[in-house]
Amino acid sequence: MKISEELRCLFSGKVEERDGSYVVEVPEQELRLGELQADETYRLAVLPAPATNEANNTDATPEPEQAPQTPPVEAGEQRTVEIEDIGDQGDGITRVERGFVVIVPDTKQTERVTIEITDVRENVAFAEVIERVSYYE
Repeated sequence: MKISEELRCLFSGKVEERDGSYVVEVPEQELRLGELQADETYRLAVLPAPATNEANNTDATPEPEQAPQTPPVEAGEQRTVEIEDIGDQGDGITRVERGFVVIVPDTKQTERVTIEITDVRENVAFAEVIERVSYYE
């Protein structure tokens, strides 16, 4: 199945009858996250739910809502790191808290460097080398 690049959100819901109409409720979280706006018109795709007892059990306790995690680094922040790997484009890769990936050009694997974060995205950050650090320091 091909999913459109324009997909705004994806959630499970139950079709309910109300006053002669059928309604699917949109979870409040989808509006809070900013992908949807109240009183706007959207196209909906309806797919069957998996045929398992767990998916069809409406008495189940809902999962606690998890707050979206923010990246553990900020632009302008400096850190001393070890380059763990080299990516497909030849750039160094290091990981910080929670395995968050930072890409550092012009580095070699196992090299220890002080970096400055230049760009932070949801799942990855980019940094420049400020200083090459000796392992004996």
